[in-house]
Amino acid sequence: MDWIVHDSHDEFYRRPFGAVPCGSRVRLRVKVHSKERVDSAHVRLWKDGTEQNLDMQRIRTADGVLVYEAEFEVSQDPGLLWYYFYIIKGNGVYYYGNNHQRLGGIGVVQEQPPPSYQITVYSPGFTVPDWFKETVLYQIYVDRFFNGAEDGRVLNPREGSLIHGCWNDTPLYVRDPDNRGIRRWTFFGGNLEGVIKKLPYLKELGIGAIYLNPVFDSPSNHKYDTGDYLNIDPMYGDNETFRRLCEKAKEYGIRIILDGVFSHTGSDSIYFNKEGNYPGLGAYQSKESPYYRWFRFIEYPHIYESWWGIGTLPNVEEMEPSYQEFIIDGDNSVVKYWMRMGAAGWRLDVADELPDGFIKKLRRTVKAVDPEAVLIGEVWEDASNKVSYGQQRAFLWGEELDSVMNYPFRRHLLDFVLGNKDALQFHRQMMSLYENYPRQAFFASMNLVGSHDVARILTLLGEGDAGDRLKETEKEKARLSASQRALGLARLRVMSAVQMTFPGVPCIYYGDEAGMEGYADPYNRGPYPWGREERGLLEWYRTIVALRNNHQALRAGEWFLLAADGDVYGYLRKKGGERIAVFVNRNPQDEARAIADIGRWGEGEWQDLLDRRGKLVAGKGKTEVRLLPLETKILLKTD
Repeated sequence: MDWIVHDSHDEFYRRPFGAVPCGSRVRLRVKVHSKERVDSAHVRLWKDGTEQNLDMQRIRTADGVLVYEAEFEVSQDPGLLWYYFYIIKGNGVYYYGNNHQRLGGIGVVQEQPPPSYQITVYSPGFTVPDWFKETVLYQIYVDRFFNGAEDGRVLNPREGSLIHGCWNDTPLYVRDPDNRGIRRWTFFGGNLEGVIKKLPYLKELGIGAIYLNPVFDSPSNHKYDTGDYLNIDPMYGDNETFRRLCEKAKEYGIRIILDGVFSHTGSDSIYFNKEGNYPGLGAYQSKESPYYRWFRFIEYPHIYESWWGIGTLPNVEEMEPSYQEFIIDGDNSVVKYWMRMGAAGWRLDVADELPDGFIKKLRRTVKAVDPEAVLIGEVWEDASNKVSYGQQRAFLWGEELDSVMNYPFRRHLLDFVLGNKDALQFHRQMMSLYENYPRQAFFASMNLVGSHDVARILTLLGEGDAGDRLKETEKEKARLSASQRALGLARLRVMSAVQMTFPGVPCIYYGDEAGMEGYADPYNRGPYPWGREERGLLEWYRTIVALRNNHQALRAGEWFLLAADGDVYGYLRKKGGERIAVFVNRNPQDEARAIADIGRWGEGEWQDLLDRRGKLVAGKGKTEVRLLPLETKILLKTD
């Protein structure tokens, strides 16, 4: 064991745990195991370029173990505070800081300045609506969900578009052979009326909110190349259809969250109008256009900044006052208009490409229109310390986002289920987020396992291969074998069990619950297999979502580790007098056992929620929990 010890996850060493509001008092401790004289102990703090070195006071000596302590008040301004320790002994200076994975918890001793520990300091007024933290989300890619037209026809097909003749086709791109750009967009005919008609299905599944991929007027099937922010795409319906969707969804207790694509528009849009398909002057056509100042031209008009160099997605200047007036500030701004039509919040596309000032202003407007509305950001990493384009981002400091898409949860849980990481490694990754995120944000994190930007989760769980080595024609035809699919389905039960019982807001990507397969875009965006669902999996999802919805401990309970050893991961959720223990064995061949101190949380019988005839009896001390291959146990104890 290192002779200097600090554990940022243990309140003996750091109190309070995790992120803190501005102005909070923090106490740091370090233990020093040394038979030689220790001259002094210090902690180095810095935030926003300002450094402070604090002398630590020795508070106890027992059996040669020295304990040093320092207490201080954090800044009144939100941001990231960093720290490490240094001990002076004889002629040497010894440093103690974060581990090399920068995951918090137990650190390392070094003879040079080490990685630092992080304390996130956030605005004390930061709150997230309770309804969001306790709901289950469902993501819908509208063109591929359901066609609600009475006669089954595709609404208002665009000139040059290609319509699939069979709903069960595999999606594809028709590319230009010269530049590989999209030459023709293909459509299946899903629309908002289809979402309305499937609200009973979603209610039965246990869904409380729908996140819609973009629905505004646009030439593509993905709609991230916005043509008109103030009108629903005619292939999806019209503005009245959207209003009616929100109204009908509310009757089912379901809210609608929109995708806000504000870092770029489409080149084929009212605002840029490169193709000349809209009336009026777009920025591409004339410098006299009212939209000219929105875009970043390098050599007018043909060379301009665009999202990742894709010419159909010209970047906008988000801090341009006229753009902010249109999107945020105006009496009938885009944000206000759609919220008044019934939207309950926004998911911000590529949030790391939106300036902090833009997001802060957008948040203030969203909350002014509806304090219960939510703002979710697309961020693929730890959002508390995200750096983009050389700038430290303030996403979760209490003045911007309520929640982020929890891609780290997906990535690390997938690695655990596939056997690439053990249970302890997965837990350490989750503890890092728990430590770095404000509590409100951690319990509001959008915990996804699938989305329109990653391969279908069943395909990954069945093969463990992202398809990078396959040609496009091979991806199009690829299907899991019977044995691969059986393995994938069994693994998905484990993964979804963790997703539905873990702190945060679970989000189901449409069709994952029905057993859809597919490699990355466009194969992960297939049409929902109505009438061809994997019935057993669908029933499993209904069961596991119902467990979450029916138990307050799973919706809003505290989170404690029970076991993290190799193939087995176990944790406890607690709210009031309700305690729920969750154990999973990720091994597909071998039984496993967990040794956990369940009796600490309640001696006697624990009810098995997945097997009503099953129970576990916990006594004092450790209790053994046996798990079959790829088995999940969810155990309930109440006062």
